[in-house]
Amino acid sequence: MRSRQRRAAAAVVSTAVAALLLAGCSNTASPQEDSATASFPLVIFAAASLQGSFDELAEEFEAEHPEYPVDPIVYDGSQALATQIVDGADVDVIAFANEPSFEPVTDAGAADESTIFATNTLQIAVAPGNPKEIDSLSDLASDDLSVVLCAAEVPCGAASHTLLDDAGVSVTPVSEETNVTSVVTRVKNGEADAGLVYATDVAAAGDTLEGITPANADAAVNRYPVAVSNNAPSPEAAKAFVDYVLSDAGQKILASYGFGAP
Repeated sequence: MRSRQRRAAAAVVSTAVAALLLAGCSNTASPQEDSATASFPLVIFAAASLQGSFDELAEEFEAEHPEYPVDPIVYDGSQALATQIVDGADVDVIAFANEPSFEPVTDAGAADESTIFATNTLQIAVAPGNPKEIDSLSDLASDDLSVVLCAAEVPCGAASHTLLDDAGVSVTPVSEETNVTSVVTRVKNGEADAGLVYATDVAAAGDTLEGITPANADAAVNRYPVAVSNNAPSPEAAKAFVDYVLSDAGQKILASYGFGAP
C-alpha cells in the first residue's frame, strides 16, 4: 500500500516538474521568436528635393510589401541629414542629392557603397509670367534683382556655384538657404525675384513657379546616391526599398517627377 502511494506521489512530482520545464522552455523561446519576427517601421532620410517622388515611392512600396511599414520620411538638406547620421541617428535608407554630401557618412562608417539612382539639373525659378523678364544667368547679377541661393555646403548650393562659375557670373544673394525647399518657398512667396533650384522643384510647384533653363545647365548635373545604413534597424526592409527605387517601377515614378536616369 505504501509502495503504491510512493509511486503515485512520484508520478505527480514528475508530471509537475515536466510541466515546469515545458513552461520554462516556452517562456525562454518566446522572446527570441518575438525578436526574430519583430517588424520595425522603415526609417528613410532623404534630400529635400526628393520629397514628392519619395512619398509616392514609399506609398507604392508599402502596397507591394505590406510586411514592411514605412515611417514618415525625414526630409532636409543632405548636409544636415549627414550630420544627424554621423551623430548616431537611427536610419535604414539614406538618399542624398549628390555624391560629395555622402562622403561624411561613408567616412564615419555609417554606410558603405552607394548606388546612383537619379540625376537632376538646375533651373532659374521665377514668378509666373516672369515679371522681371529674366532670360539667363547673367541677369541674376543685376543689383535690381533679389536672388536667393542654397548655401554652398549643400548640394543645390554646390551645383549653383558650379553653374554660375561656368558662366562667369557673380551673384550676391539676399539669402543662402540650408535646403532647396526654402529657396522654392521664398520665390513662391514673393520674398525673392529668382532662385536657382532643381528642375524637379519647378515641375512640382506647378503654376506657382516658372522655370528658365540656363544655356549651360549640363555643367552642373547632380547624381543622387542611395544606400542601406550599416546600422539599419530593418536591413531586409531597407534593401527591399532600395531595390524598389532602382527597379523599373521606381524609375518610372522618379521620371514622372522630372528626374533623369542614373
